Amino acid sequence: MADSQQQGCLYLVATPIGNLEDITLRAIRVLREVDLVAAEDTRHARILLNRIEVRTPTLSLFEANEEQRIPGIIEKLHQGTTIALISDAGTPTLSDPGYRLAKACRAEGLTVEVIPGPSAPIQALLLSGLSPARFRFLGFLPRKGRARQDLVREIAAARDTVLFFESPRRLAATLDDLAPELGGREVAVAREMTKLHEEVLRGRADELAERFRETPPRGEITVAVTGREDSAPLEGPALEQEIEQRLARGQGPRQIAEALAELGKRRVYQLALSLRDRLHDSSPSEA
Repeated sequence: MADSQQQGCLYLVATPIGNLEDITLRAIRVLREVDLVAAEDTRHARILLNRIEVRTPTLSLFEANEEQRIPGIIEKLHQGTTIALISDAGTPTLSDPGYRLAKACRAEGLTVEVIPGPSAPIQALLLSGLSPARFRFLGFLPRKGRARQDLVREIAAARDTVLFFESPRRLAATLDDLAPELGGREVAVAREMTKLHEEVLRGRADELAERFRETPPRGEITVAVTGREDSAPLEGPALEQEIEQRLARGQGPRQIAEALAELGKRRVYQLALSLRDRLHDSSPSEA
């Protein structure tokens, strides 16, 4: 219950990403003891809360109203109210609302506690079979434009395992974008994790893109990409061969320079121009 003599606490509570049995005992206790549960979708939250016999009142907090909710929530916390924040699934603030609220609470000197539990990126990493030694999580990729292109190149250049979320509708297109950059590197696509129809498919990006075009996927999807192996920098004939292969795949000199930026953008761009002209001059002329 709220105590006006003592500040309240904001709890970031991880909830199941599929199987409701994955909720922790600590999470259940906190959800029962707090004065209020702030939920991304109160109707969705009530399914879980009813299952674990939690009768705590709920308040909606989603991306579009988070900024407006913050002052009222902070006032309640200063008055001694205890509040748990949950998202639709998994750990709050990871590609879900809550980061701005937690940041504002800390700026006010309020206590923010994290109740750990299910996390889709970690679940996908372990299911993928890719190296967990070093990894990065990118959330959802931008839908289009330069920001998307830049992030695709960043994924291709990464030496760490990279994880990101994608919608079923955009999955095949995203894998198509990655395929020319990744070559033969392994990709794992995890869907419906911890649910009845959990599935993990592994292969090259182009192979998986074709498969998902033929059979469109359903459900929540997380993609894991093998990191680029450390190797000696491309030089001489090896560099020229790499550029020629990219030209053959339809990439332009500027795109190639961006992809191989670590070798020197201007240098790669000039070499790509030269090789493109040479390949054009050597191609058979039309009769």
